[in-house]
Amino acid sequence: MIHDPTDWLCINTIRTLAMDAVEQAHSGHPGAPMALAPVAYQLWQQELRYDPTLPIWPNRDRFVLSNGHASMLIYSLLHLTGVRRVTSEYSVEDQLAVSLEDIKKFRQLDSSTPGHPEYRWTSGVETTTGPLGQGVSNSVGMAMASRWLAGYFNRPGFELFDYDVWAICGDGDLMEGVASEAASIAGHLKLPNLCWVYDSNHISIDGSTSLAFTEDVGKRFEAYGWRVLHVADANDLDALSQAFRTFKQDRGLPTLIIVHSEIGWGAPKKQGTASAHGEPLGEEEIKGAKRKYGWPEDAKFLVPDGVRERFTERMGERGKKLRTEWEAKFSEYKKQYPELADQLQRMQRRELPEGWDKELPTFPADAKGAATRETSGKVLTALAKNYPWLVGGSADLNPSTKTYLSFSGAMKPGDHSGRNIHFGVREHAMGSIVNGLALSKVRPYSATFLIFSDYERPAIRLSAIMELPAIHIFTHDSIGLGEDGPTHQPVEHLASLRAIPGVIVIRPADANEVTEAWRVIAPLRHDPVVLVLTRQAVPTLDRTKYAPASGLAKGAYVLADSEGTPDVILIGTGSEVNLCLQAYDQLKSEGVKARVVSMPSWELFERQDEAYREQVLPSSVRARVAVEKGATFGWERWVGLRGAVIGMRSFGASAPLKALLQKFGFTVENVVKVAREVMEQAKK
Repeated sequence: MIHDPTDWLCINTIRTLAMDAVEQAHSGHPGAPMALAPVAYQLWQQELRYDPTLPIWPNRDRFVLSNGHASMLIYSLLHLTGVRRVTSEYSVEDQLAVSLEDIKKFRQLDSSTPGHPEYRWTSGVETTTGPLGQGVSNSVGMAMASRWLAGYFNRPGFELFDYDVWAICGDGDLMEGVASEAASIAGHLKLPNLCWVYDSNHISIDGSTSLAFTEDVGKRFEAYGWRVLHVADANDLDALSQAFRTFKQDRGLPTLIIVHSEIGWGAPKKQGTASAHGEPLGEEEIKGAKRKYGWPEDAKFLVPDGVRERFTERMGERGKKLRTEWEAKFSEYKKQYPELADQLQRMQRRELPEGWDKELPTFPADAKGAATRETSGKVLTALAKNYPWLVGGSADLNPSTKTYLSFSGAMKPGDHSGRNIHFGVREHAMGSIVNGLALSKVRPYSATFLIFSDYERPAIRLSAIMELPAIHIFTHDSIGLGEDGPTHQPVEHLASLRAIPGVIVIRPADANEVTEAWRVIAPLRHDPVVLVLTRQAVPTLDRTKYAPASGLAKGAYVLADSEGTPDVILIGTGSEVNLCLQAYDQLKSEGVKARVVSMPSWELFERQDEAYREQVLPSSVRARVAVEKGATFGWERWVGLRGAVIGMRSFGASAPLKALLQKFGFTVENVVKVAREVMEQAKK
């Protein structure tokens, strides 16, 4: 075992900063950072390819603290290594991402040291790791991105991308199903650049993990196709180094390093107990731990001389050397491969390539039309041909979601250069992996049926928190599935997804709205999008008769109108817009002044100024009817107290589509009837 006094001084600095910060905040998790300090220190000092002065260097190793409750571990590391702050415009400031004052404000309002690591909030944090299992699942996407980037950008003599992805995780991470899904994919793809370091301390909040978690984790991962290594003692720096180097030198499989530790190491009474997990240790226990570390008992937030210097002379100098060598290589690369270099720089800034939209189709009017999943597949293919880093796939549903890029291959073991990803029936991991790809600046999409958004929803929420431009495609969007029945007929899902702050939900009405939806989606840099598509055919509207589909960009637009102020406004989304148009024609023939508003995106409409919103939905017109084959929840905002919503107030049923539409009121006759009722109500 290495006994360099400065190494242990650094390790104990990490431990004591964690203890002091949690104690001062009266909240937090001190035990895991105390146990994991040697693991993280040895990894950062000896192996991690990372330059603290440029923490957005594209070929840096990624470090993910998946057990994010141990956040003081990464905050201590970011502070001691001197990681610089990065602005939202990707410029690096001469200011610490985490200062000592920030550590003293751990878990306080507007501090850069929140309770769990937050991407964007704290420079150097590669992903938001709140819910357990998400961080390791993101790391799979990061590792896939590294391999894909290598396949696309690397050229002989120019290995621009070969970074590794390291994730520290705990028992809770590996209990979560999403981590199992992600590990299964990683094992199938044989990702050689992925290493999870599993802190096996046998403690959970309830007590011993033996209460609920007694499987052999190593054998499980071997069955997934991982290499499994063991370190018997988290304080054994030599054994840790050997395990890390085995991962780096013996490539071919993803690696799980099982490190056995004692939570709260050094605490005289709480070491190895659940009480060291999720609450401050208390002053006396902290003093006892500091005595064991040979630390001044009354010193708080102490960083001894030589600690910051040790991080600089090892990790800092190594990272700077590797980064400057990469930059020199990239300068030569730009001369030989200027087009690829331009693409790489655009990708890093989340900008689009030149000519990205030059092949987007316009569809002729067609009364028979097509399912919007079909037209979306055509638009996606046309877009992807001119958007090289648009990559994605489905949860074993490519024939149904129409999301397979036929001009490219698929990622597979040993060859990760394909742009199609077979996620298998693993919706939750798919969403999390997509977030990992987006964090690596690849532009990713996922696809499944709308009903299964429930499985993907936690990852969608995190993409919103992190402001990632992930694209979540959902087909089979309503009771229009017919015979499949209520288990496959989404009802509350649109309302649920619209409830997530920061997510843009788009439900286009026809083929040309689909094209315009992708025209809106492609340039987004900070907004996750949910694109909701039909299985059943919908007419392609005659745009010489109706307003241009470009109105989709504003979220809602007047599709068909009357002379003067309308008596009633019919609002529809998706397949129900055509139903509104049929009702409009009947009302018009009866002398009623009606207006049809296509409202594919509430969120985009909310972003318009008040004048435009008033123009589309004038406040003077209180007779309004919204029509959508989903839950009515939320529509009251747009129809008002005098309006009505034709929607779902129950689950669906198994029957042919025509029977379902009749049963649940999605008929021209019912829309006209309800329109007349709200017109009468508005007069009162």
